[in-house]
Amino acid sequence: MPADLLEGLNPDQLAAVTAEGSALVLAGAGSGKTRVLTTRIAWLVQTARVSPMGILAVTFTNKAAKEMLSRLSAMLPINTRGMWVGTFHGLCNRLLRAHHQDAGLPQLFQILDSADQLAAIKRLLKALNVDTDKYEPRKVQAFINMNKEAGLRAGRVEAWDPYTRRLVEFFAEYDAQCNREGVVDFAELLLRAYELLERNALLREHYQTRFRHILVDEFQDTSKLQYAWLKLLAGPEAALFAVGDDDQSIYAFRGADVGNMATFMRDMGIAEPIKLTQNYRSHATILDAANAVIAQNANRLGKDLWTDAGVGEPIRHYQAMDDREEAGFVVEAIRELYREGLAYADVAVLYRANAQSRAIEHALFTAGLPYRVYGGQRFFERAEIKHALAYLRLIANPEDDNAFLRVVNFPARGVGARTLEGLDAAARQGGMSLWQAACAGGGKNKGLAGFVALVEGMRAEARGLGLAETVEIVLARSSLIEHYKTEKEGEGRIENLNELTNAALAFAADADDQGLAAAAPGTTASAATADDPAQAQLIAFLAHAALEAGEHEAGAAADAVQLMTVHAAKGLEFHTVFITGLEEGLFPHENALTEPDGLEEERRLMYVALTRARRRLFLSHAQQRLLHGQPRYGLASRFLEEIPTALVHSLNLHRRPTPPPPRSTADWGGGKAPSQPSRELPHKIGARVSHPRYGEGVVSGYQGQGAEAEIRVAFPKVGDKWFILDYVKLTPC
Repeated sequence: MPADLLEGLNPDQLAAVTAEGSALVLAGAGSGKTRVLTTRIAWLVQTARVSPMGILAVTFTNKAAKEMLSRLSAMLPINTRGMWVGTFHGLCNRLLRAHHQDAGLPQLFQILDSADQLAAIKRLLKALNVDTDKYEPRKVQAFINMNKEAGLRAGRVEAWDPYTRRLVEFFAEYDAQCNREGVVDFAELLLRAYELLERNALLREHYQTRFRHILVDEFQDTSKLQYAWLKLLAGPEAALFAVGDDDQSIYAFRGADVGNMATFMRDMGIAEPIKLTQNYRSHATILDAANAVIAQNANRLGKDLWTDAGVGEPIRHYQAMDDREEAGFVVEAIRELYREGLAYADVAVLYRANAQSRAIEHALFTAGLPYRVYGGQRFFERAEIKHALAYLRLIANPEDDNAFLRVVNFPARGVGARTLEGLDAAARQGGMSLWQAACAGGGKNKGLAGFVALVEGMRAEARGLGLAETVEIVLARSSLIEHYKTEKEGEGRIENLNELTNAALAFAADADDQGLAAAAPGTTASAATADDPAQAQLIAFLAHAALEAGEHEAGAAADAVQLMTVHAAKGLEFHTVFITGLEEGLFPHENALTEPDGLEEERRLMYVALTRARRRLFLSHAQQRLLHGQPRYGLASRFLEEIPTALVHSLNLHRRPTPPPPRSTADWGGGKAPSQPSRELPHKIGARVSHPRYGEGVVSGYQGQGAEAEIRVAFPKVGDKWFILDYVKLTPC
């Protein structure tokens, strides 16, 4: 019954779930947005407002999509198989598979992940004899993706200078190469799907008629092109239900446009958003701090989080002398928390930039505390797995040049660079793929002929077999396992290769279509689906692997402290959170301070960091930090000042947050003392002194005056170090 379904929702959640027509839901951190989304879908189906086939739900990760389907299966006595629930890239892949002919794609088109795309660009630039020092492949890749994500083909990109005009030429050549080889990159999936619906009115009307309710999660992270695609799918009678939080929009560097939320309200005629403000995660002190920080942003729709979970403990703030002392504080605090009974896995240490993790990792390692750096290399990105997938891609489609190049000489079989250069020239001259050129070349190169025979044998042996059996054929015939047996640390790689079989079994057992869809009336379904189910399953598995490769999963079950950037922490929560490196230029990051709206995005990032904590929150910063091998002095972050002092307990009030003045204005070094020093110098320049951590060194200069006076000491092993005179302990040698 609908009443049972809606039981336990708070008034705002109930208003969101039962909203008629299009709606924008501002879902604050920890306010139950996933429950609202899934309950709304269940309510729509249960009240017969729409059939499961008439729903399209977009998430930003496959993990979120699977969780949504799992919850729906528990809430509704229906088969969710026919529902379109997935990521933007996953749904676009599904659309293009069903209508590959209309999209101008071969039925067996392959998806290039970021690494494969870069390899394709490098190959293109080499064929064009391009100076890669001037036109770096990664910059060419970024240029292509940036314009595709903006909805632009090469012919529509404005070029104001010769350098950009050359990049546009590469863009056009790259598109031609991808079309010739039958491959698409991630950005192409969305752009091609948008173009398909834009130009094909019959197809567009079909999906507009089918999808009467479109729901979008994390709407604040959508790009302009993603929103444009959604509007094409949403017909005049469709209800577009968007859930997001403009205060958590932190992915502008990926093309996310927080302005889509205001645009959406105008486009859909929505007067006011529905606001979910009751937080079920954190204590009031943490929420009050987050509210105070984000209130400093001008461009927001506006909301304040609240909770009935109690005030909680004060936020603890620690000011360290340097990053080592900061790391030491974090370690000692974690030790105490563990002694109190808190599991290591319930603790997260957050930082703005990856470079900050070094000191923390070293301190944890030295102390013998278990830790895990969140977001390590993922399964489908590991080299050995990509090699095996390349063989599988060739079984599915031997015309795949990227897959061909990855394994034609791996394991080594005597196919050298000169042979490949000649093969590439023959392929280009004949307008054919590398595989066709290799087959036409006969037995001129024994290694190349052996590779062709190997792939043909794999394809013949795998024909009609299941996915897991095909993977086993690749592992048995490719010699990958034998190759890694000869490596010093190859055991782990072999375990990963064997795990690929398990991944194939799990995929085959999944009840979802994994990207395969029936064609709409009036279109032609993929022949692979109808005539060769085994081939279709292999294609779907390869698409799944490419789509999954770009996602970060929590994964590890071991009890370990979680280390991660604030960006990586989005969507996660922990009992206790440490936010480290709160210094001007670091958090907020100095690059953001010169960009339009950069500071507001940095403040949203701080808001995300604060709201990851459920019960305890520690904030820290250092007066001196070693970054990229150089000492760096910094002011305490403005974000610390934006938190009301009544919410914060300082753990070391005697520390002075003011950094020393710039050395250029008060340098006492080079043997020159100030003409009127404000205090007696404790050590002469050139004197030998001993420091408890760095050992013996030589005094090489002074700077500053009064409480900010510093001494510079040159140490043989670590170089120059600056210390505040009031705190340093130096013993004459």
